[in-house]
Amino acid sequence: MTDLFIALAETEEDRVACFAIRREVFVVEQNVPAELEWDEHDAEALHILARDAHSHAPLGTARLVHYKPGIVKIGRVCVLAAARGRGVGASIMEFAWGESLRRGYTEAQLSAQVAVLDFYERLGYESFGEEFMDAGILHRMMRKSPIPPPR
Repeated sequence: MTDLFIALAETEEDRVACFAIRREVFVVEQNVPAELEWDEHDAEALHILARDAHSHAPLGTARLVHYKPGIVKIGRVCVLAAARGRGVGASIMEFAWGESLRRGYTEAQLSAQVAVLDFYERLGYESFGEEFMDAGILHRMMRKSPIPPPR
């Protein structure tokens, strides 16, 4: 695992780094239209930035958006290609979950690309609902709460 520093993006420089990572991963790599990548939630979201602890290079990002009372949406989770497979994504998700709990949320939801459902399942997220298309990519909703819902 890479030595990481993960924190909320509190400066304009940090936010620019988050948006640059999203552009590289979603717009360039996955061909998501740029007009779909940025939305009205970016202004109010809590953006999370993972950096290499030694070089301070930005590696990955995610955002937290208030969804409903008690529920936060984790979104725009991405890691630069060169940093994948080193635990960066899992570390970002653990930070996001911890931050959600600290802020009083009792459930986190996310819209996961179907190709990476197993990544989120390993972190304790459960799928719900039907698969759907978003920006030309198949997704499914997932959620996590401190006490799993009954089956």
